[in-house]
Amino acid sequence: MNSSASLPPEAELDAPVPPIHVAIIMDGNGRWAKKRMLNRIKGHEKGAETVRTIVRASREYGISMLTLYAFSTENWQRSKIEVTALMTLLKHFLESEQKEMVDNNIRLNAIGQIERLPKNVQQALNRTMEATKHQNGMVLNLALSYGGRAEIVRMVQRIAKKVTGGVIDQEKITSDVISDHLYTKGLPDPELLIRTSGEMRISNFLLWQIAYTEIFITETLWPDFSEDEFIQILKEYQRRERRFGRVDI
Repeated sequence: MNSSASLPPEAELDAPVPPIHVAIIMDGNGRWAKKRMLNRIKGHEKGAETVRTIVRASREYGISMLTLYAFSTENWQRSKIEVTALMTLLKHFLESEQKEMVDNNIRLNAIGQIERLPKNVQQALNRTMEATKHQNGMVLNLALSYGGRAEIVRMVQRIAKKVTGGVIDQEKITSDVISDHLYTKGLPDPELLIRTSGEMRISNFLLWQIAYTEIFITETLWPDFSEDEFIQILKEYQRRERRFGRVDI
């Protein structure tokens, strides 16, 4: 894990291609608001502006897939007022950004326990996914009511049911079979995971998928995370050598 605090302030990506799939744990909205003696909801509203900035930057710099950890299974434990506000913000984002996604060739996808979301949010999500389903540019993947452990439990249950029913031979269960029973079926694993706010943990996010993912931790709170810092992290990623467990000879 690296902090991005010491990265050089360069503005453009180098010649090597950027990562295909970037995942982000967007952390720090509440602390951003608290530092300014504002309601936590104001932090989430400011964080939504950062989402727009990073989505646009990702598309401009050739990233094929951006996965944002927008709402975890643990987030349901927050106060009813905060959860309601987050759902309202999510619905507004889906509705207000639909045209921009279509205009900029972005396809929306969602992973997680979508059935737990309020019906009006599910409807807004489905409308936007339907409106963007033919877009073949960048994929914006929202993790909503998502938890890595819950995803793995669901995967085990689904495979066990198929083994019991004779659909799958237990001796032929491979990592590919497991991947095909996760929410992320058919999606590439992230090559880069960014976490804002300086916390040194992955918070139950994409536990299976980030086995070989490069991880960057920045002290910057999500509402203050800028396009410039995002590009700096992408440049640092390009300088890394990914060995996947191999040793240079």
